[in-house]
Order: sequence, then structure tokens, then C-alpha cells
Amino acid sequence: MATDKQAPLGSIANPIKFVDQDFKTLLEACLKSGELFADPTFPPEQTSIGTPEDPDPKKAIKWKRPKEISENALFVEGTTGTTDICQGQLGNCWLLAALSCLTMHPTLFVKVVPPHQSLSKPYAGIFHFRFWQYGEWVEVVVDDRLPTREGRLLFSYSHTRHEYWSALVEKAYAKLVGSYGSLKGGNISEGMEDFTGGIAYSLQISSRTPRVLWRCLTAALSRGSLLSCFIQASSYHEVGKVLKASDEILLLKLRNPWGFVEYRGAWSDKSKEWGGVAKEEKARIELKKIEDGEFWISAEDFSSLFDVVELCSVNPDTLVEENSPVSPSSSSSTWTISEHEGSWVPGSSAGGSRKYNRSFWKNPQFHLILTEQDQLDEEEDEDDEDEDEDDEDDEEIIPDDKKRAERQKEKAKQCTVLVELMQKNRRKKDKVHFLHIAFHVYKLQGLCLSRKFFMTNRPVGRSGKYRAQRGSWRKLHLDPGHYVIISSTYRPNQRADFFVRIFSKTGNTLGTQDFTCSSGFLQVMATPVSPEDHLRVQKTFDEEAGGDDRLNAKELMKLFNTALEKDYHLPLETCRQLIFGEDSIFIQFDEDSSGTMSPFELSAALQAVGLQCDTKVVELLSERFASGELHMAFHGFVSCVTRMHKLFALYESESSPEVKDRGINSWLLQFLVM
Repeated sequence: MATDKQAPLGSIANPIKFVDQDFKTLLEACLKSGELFADPTFPPEQTSIGTPEDPDPKKAIKWKRPKEISENALFVEGTTGTTDICQGQLGNCWLLAALSCLTMHPTLFVKVVPPHQSLSKPYAGIFHFRFWQYGEWVEVVVDDRLPTREGRLLFSYSHTRHEYWSALVEKAYAKLVGSYGSLKGGNISEGMEDFTGGIAYSLQISSRTPRVLWRCLTAALSRGSLLSCFIQASSYHEVGKVLKASDEILLLKLRNPWGFVEYRGAWSDKSKEWGGVAKEEKARIELKKIEDGEFWISAEDFSSLFDVVELCSVNPDTLVEENSPVSPSSSSSTWTISEHEGSWVPGSSAGGSRKYNRSFWKNPQFHLILTEQDQLDEEEDEDDEDEDEDDEDDEEIIPDDKKRAERQKEKAKQCTVLVELMQKNRRKKDKVHFLHIAFHVYKLQGLCLSRKFFMTNRPVGRSGKYRAQRGSWRKLHLDPGHYVIISSTYRPNQRADFFVRIFSKTGNTLGTQDFTCSSGFLQVMATPVSPEDHLRVQKTFDEEAGGDDRLNAKELMKLFNTALEKDYHLPLETCRQLIFGEDSIFIQFDEDSSGTMSPFELSAALQAVGLQCDTKVVELLSERFASGELHMAFHGFVSCVTRMHKLFALYESESSPEVKDRGINSWLLQFLVM
């Protein structure tokens, strides 16, 4: 008997339920009770607004449902389009510009705004929307109580003021990130990614001549990419040519996200340039001379007035920039995607940039194995951006046929991989705080990833300069082999969560650079003492030990503290656990002679005494034996090593198959979190 197989959790067909709210269940309950939905998780209060309350009573915010604002309120009036979205009193034009761009792609639009939602019967004051969040689709449920001031919507609104779908999408996204205030400031590419799950990136307009830029945008549109920077183009015809007599003019169609105030220069709605264009040509491009925020501009003026174009590709194959459009269906490439989540933890896995060579090697790492060479045709990836972040595409510098052929021949022997690093949840608590992030790719020589490895080897690929933005990506061409991808913030000890996704051709694999903890303890002897020091220590021992030649913990503490500097004095408890030789190891790896040991130094010191520990174990050891401080004192180090040797010994003596199957890493974590 055949059964329906449920779609994977987190897919567009089976999204994660945000704050465990199920739309269908809530809708049915409201229809049955006859009461309109009131969302308790995003109440009509100032906390949901997320900005200080205006003391002027006349500017008080009132939350109203659409029918209370307008008798003719509709969820969608006619069809969705760019003029459905106008910016209100909130600095979130980045989000609204991305949403406006989405309206030009119906198949993508319905993923975010599920169909069959209405302000007519059956109506229960409840709506749902879907957003991509770090590898998963999330469904957000909202009621339709919207913030108003003096009877008008405070934030996003429709140009006709009778349509409410965009205001409800804005509310759902505000709920997802914490509040409306958390939407202030951002890149359009961030919104485009969350509306599509695609790969977003920025293109510096100054890096292309106007004609080359126009060709790049034309090619991107023909491959189904979303373009913004207030560009609203749904097809090749909206970034197209206009024939004026015998001239060919390259134009772009833009839209101001405010919904009004248009460009007044050449080729704007009422400019004289349109006088020389045939009526049929105006009809073909659907020229409208109304104040709706949309206008045309020449490629030359666009290049001189704007700085950045932001693009979002729904497939790695559409990230190329060839000179002529190619149908999206023409690509025969097969891509696999691998996704991982991680954290930068201060003192443990937040090692900072390569500038901080003592800790860079402790950053989270991912092992990439490339086995299959690409099957490139002659034109595929021809105009990929080079791996060098300083390279620029200049129309006047064109490689000759011989150099072009050599480059293609070299790429044919390589593997294509696209790496994207994103920092997570940086819009929480009503403010945005993006860290400067980047990633580096190294060719492995064995699996010994010590500090020395990163100090003596240069990366073979990188994302580019550290930038304070949500995501950073790069498409790389690498020889078959083993690689490690290391993600980092610019400064060490910055706490944050991140998400990594890697697109690669079939046959290549990716995994975290984890390893099994091990204990190969060898007694570490101190440097041989001088005869004079030996006699002094022997004399002190004889005085303290008495006739039985034995020392108790208190006597041992006194003996050691007479030989150690004050910063390294031992408490009584440490002397009960002391293992010979650990004082010299501590001094050796306390590189800054601070009398304490950072978690980065701890990892190296543990290796020196024969304890190979993964990042999570070192993190827990630091938290437990540093007594809540970032740095660990000597007595904490001794207690740490003693505890670890006991745990390894207990594991070796354990006979339970279940324990052995879980492995030593699980065993250590079980006891260290207690």
C-alpha cells in the first residue's frame, strides 16, 4: 500500500513552524470560535515596534485591522506588482526593495506569500508567510493588527492604500527578527536571500564600464536572477535597448522604494529625449508618464549616479557574467550542497583573522574533498570572477585567444566550488551589529592542522577582505584534493553563530574538521636542575618531610611555593592533584608570562602532555576550570589535566558496548557538562 512521504522538515513544502505556531490549526480554531486571531507572541505593544515611544499624544500608535483602516481593504488588489510597496516611517528600504523585486518573479513570490489568503470570507484575522533562514524555510504566523498613526499605516503601505499584503509580509519579517526596529538598515541582498534561499552578492558599479555593466545585468536577468539597487526588472526587455532614429540607447528601468519622487534627468518620464522615440517603441517598453516611483535612466547616467547593484541568484550556474544571454535551461551542471552551522566562542573557537597567528588556527574548520574534475564546455564559467579580490573586469583589457584558451584548459582540470559564510541572528534586540567576517581555504598536507601549518602555508582561496555584512561568498576553481575551509571574524574572542553552505559539483564531499579525542600521555620531565638548586630543594624537603621522608599536601604546597614565582603559587587543593611536570608545561605555553593560560594556549598545552582534545571539549574545560574567567590559572590547569586523565582511564576500563559505540568524545562531554 503506497503512503505519502512527508517532505523534509525545513523544506518549502514542510517549513519550520516559528515559535511552534501552526497556521492551519490556529485558523481552524478561530473559524470555529468566531473570534479573530490575536497573536500572543507578537503583541500590539511598543516592544513589537522596537523603537522609543513618541511622547506626543497626537503621535500615539494604534493597532488596527485592515477593515478598520479602510472599508475597501483587500489582501491583493488585482495583481501583485512593484507599486504595491511603498516605504513608511521606517528605514527598511533594503527589505522593501527586495520584496518589490520579488513581485516580478511569480514562482518565487508564492513561496514567500502562500496563495489563497484573503480579507474576505473565510476570514479570521490570521495570515502566514515563509522565509528562508540559514538553510531552512520558516513559516511565520501573524494576526492582521497593524500599527497606525492618525488613521494611516505607520510603516509599509500600498500605493493605492487599499492593499495590505506587503504590510503583513513586513510584519511577519519583523516578528521573525524581533521587532520593526530591528529592520532598520541593511543590504538589499540580505532580503533577497531570505525571500529565495538564493546566493546574494554586490557588484560595484564603478568596476564596469556602462556598456559592460549593461551586458552583465542583461545576462543575469536572462538567467532568472533578482536584481536590485532600486532596479525593478523582470525580463530582458526591462533592461533593454531603445531605438531613437538611427541611435541605439542602453536604458535601465529603476524604481524608488518610497513609491514617489522620481529621477528628473535624461530619459525620465517627462524628458525631451522621448520625443524622438517612435510611438511603437514606447508601447513596447510600456512607458508610463505617471508619478509612481518607476522611471528609466541611461546606462551612462546610472553608472555615474549609483554605487552598487545587488543581485541574487537562485542557482550557482547563474553567477557567471557572459556577454550574451543564455537560457537558464541551457546549463547541464549538477550541484550538490552541504550546509553546516557553527559558533565562534570567545577563548575557544573565535580565533580572529590571520593577523592573530596565535589563535587563528583555532577557528572552526571544514574539511573539503574534491575528487571529480568539472566537465566544462567552451563557454561555461568563461567570465567568472578571479579568485584575487583586487582583480577588476575592464572592458579595454581583453586577454588574447591564446591566454583565454590556456585559462580554460587550466579550469578544465579543476573543480568548481562556491563557498558562502553567513553570520546568524545579528538583528536581534532592536539593533543590527554585523561583525567583520571572512573565510580562507587551505590545501591540506596531511591532517596536521597545527598553528605551524597556518603560519607556514598561504591560503589557495579566500572570500576577500573582512566585511561587516551578513554574508560573504566566493566561487573558486581548485585542483582535486583535500582542503580545509576556515571561517573567522576579524577580531578574536567575538561571540557569534554562523552558517556555511558549499555548492560543489557531483562527487565532492564536505564535512566538519572534527577528530576523535585521544590520550597519549607521557611523563614530561622538567629541565635538569643545577647542583645548587638540587641541594636547596633537597634541604627544604628534608626539613618538611621529617624522618619518614613523606610530605602531606600542605607540606608539598609549601615546598613548591618556595620554588615557584608568586604568580604560579599553588593552593592546597591543587597540591592534592598535582602531577609532576605540569608546572613546566604551563610556563612553556604561557607565552605572554601572564601567570594565566588562555583557551588557545590551553589547547596547545594539552597536546604537549599527550591530550588531543577537540574544540568542544576544550571549550568546556575552559568554562569549568577557569572559574568563569576567560583565562585559566595554573592550579586550574593542573586540575584540568588531572580530571582529563581520570576520564580517559575510566573510559578505557569501561566494558559497556553502548558506551564504546558512542565514542570517547561523547564520554568526555557527558562528564564535563555535569
